Amino acid sequence: MNILFFGPNGSGKGTQGAIVKDKFNIPHIETGVIFRDNISRGTDLGNEAKGYIDRGELVPDSITIPMILDRIKEKDCEGGWLLDGFPRNLTQAEELDKALEKEGIALDVVIEMVLDREIAKNRIMGRRLCVNDNNHPNNIFIDAIKPEGDGCRVCGGELKTRSDDQDEAAIDKRHNIYYDSDTGTTAAIHFFRDLSSKHDGNPKIVDLDGKPGVKEVSEKLLAKLK
Repeated sequence: MNILFFGPNGSGKGTQGAIVKDKFNIPHIETGVIFRDNISRGTDLGNEAKGYIDRGELVPDSITIPMILDRIKEKDCEGGWLLDGFPRNLTQAEELDKALEKEGIALDVVIEMVLDREIAKNRIMGRRLCVNDNNHPNNIFIDAIKPEGDGCRVCGGELKTRSDDQDEAAIDKRHNIYYDSDTGTTAAIHFFRDLSSKHDGNPKIVDLDGKPGVKEVSEKLLAKLK
């Protein structure tokens, strides 16, 4: 099963992606990891990408997409893959679709975690880290894991915030790209929806309400992927 997974920062996409990865025993592919791997191995594409990164520039699609194609052709992807974090805009969606078609690689499923922008932002800014164990879930804006008072809901330990979780301008910048329905990530999702409607439901589009708790969301997601 070849999957594209979309969702705004704060939607829990990473958590749900890991659940899908484990359920179907497929690799979870992220562009950042692909960049680092190609750069560390000194591949031609990696060296080209490094030049852009070192100059503080975005790596062009002409480098990113071939890297993705190389990755999903590897042996561990024979049974499927889950691509997360790409495409981020309409142009990338169009170019990725062309590249997959040229290589004869089918896209089976497109998952979109749907979450209101304000809720997504609150979830990011509401994260609290337990000094004893960062894996203890605490979020002041999610009732199911809301700490009581100032202590961790699991162990009572001190809670801290991550500086990037409180950077409202940076959160807004990422969300501006994601929720842009003209040229951004939401436009990319609409592209695949249109593609599905023109090809008898291929790829399959899975809408997932991101508001409930992790367990409820994962149960609904896995049921839709059967």
